[in-house]
Amino acid sequence: MPAAGAPPGRSALWSHDFRLFFTARTVAMFGDGMVPVALTAGLLGAGRPASSVGYALGAWMGPLAAFVRFGGVLADRFTPRRMMVIADALRLVGASVLAVSFLVVDGGPPLWEVYALSALSGVGAALFQPGVASTVPRIATDVQRANAVLGVSEALMGMAGPAFAGVVAGFWGAGAVFAANAATFGVSGVCLFLLKLRGGSASDVPRGGFFAELAGGWREFKARSWLWGVITIWTVYGLTVLGPATPLTAVLVTEGHGAGTYGALMAVNGAGSVAGGLLALRLRPARPLAAGALALLGVSVALLSLGLDLPVLALGVGQFAVGAAFAFWLVMWSTTVQTHVPPEALNRLHAYDVAGSLLMLAAGRALAGPVAEAVGAEKVLLVGAGLNVVAVAVLLAVPAIGRLRRM
Repeated sequence: MPAAGAPPGRSALWSHDFRLFFTARTVAMFGDGMVPVALTAGLLGAGRPASSVGYALGAWMGPLAAFVRFGGVLADRFTPRRMMVIADALRLVGASVLAVSFLVVDGGPPLWEVYALSALSGVGAALFQPGVASTVPRIATDVQRANAVLGVSEALMGMAGPAFAGVVAGFWGAGAVFAANAATFGVSGVCLFLLKLRGGSASDVPRGGFFAELAGGWREFKARSWLWGVITIWTVYGLTVLGPATPLTAVLVTEGHGAGTYGALMAVNGAGSVAGGLLALRLRPARPLAAGALALLGVSVALLSLGLDLPVLALGVGQFAVGAAFAFWLVMWSTTVQTHVPPEALNRLHAYDVAGSLLMLAAGRALAGPVAEAVGAEKVLLVGAGLNVVAVAVLLAVPAIGRLRRM
């Protein structure tokens, strides 16, 4: 038996159930990476305006942000595995219909159909996402290692999915990409259906009404100052730093150095994410949120390199740093939430995290363009670099956050 506090061995992590969940998440993330490429290729190839791509992606994010809190309650009532299987079934149907429409309908499907099916996929994501948080501690004895392994896999799939979709779209069109995307949801659903979760079933826990449980989740959320403190900071952070960074990075790099350079830098960002996940496999800080906050200083490196119009090599260093920073922070944050929150409330609390982050992230992306036009994209990024340092300082200064110890 390992000594107290020692991490379980590698073989202990790769149980049958963890392999099933790892396969489901890896395949699903590979499929998710195909969607923006498929929508862009399909809609533009059918002569639709460029704005239709943004509307289609927005039609996905809106239902996700709106319904994810309800998804958390449903995952607590009916088990996360069941809700994730239902979610994969919904998304399989949506992707299959889009595949058929792009393959057989002359000129592609009407826009209303694309938007409606994107919204259906967003509802599926809202049902799926809350259950991820509570599944990991029920299939892995070493929660941090499990999150790190999943993070590395997601980073790799984030690079592989778009690349695969680009090749398939180039040879066979958007319909073939959506068909492959539907297949990934099928594989994920089968793996999750075969999964067995440790712990009691949903029926073992006394339940109130639906809205009573929703209110109970809010009370659990308010009772943990470290949790709502981080999410409050993160909502402001998403609006002012993270949200504007993504579209402005794309614009500045593409205009200044070309689309090929932007693609290469995104690959470097993905490599940084892999490195951050591998680092999280090795390090076990006593105060994980403090360690994760310090890692976020890497975000300022990326924003400064862009705001100061540094050479491409410096931009690459910045993108590697920001990828590693976010990957390490996400492992520290996910592990902290999964080990400090009671299992019976975890899905609902994770849903509040997802909803708040997505809403402010979307708002930050939407406002980035008008603000950049008014004051200049470089200034927005330089201010963001400074605000990032402020956010790190606040995370470290709040005792409930910076001093929270690892379970």
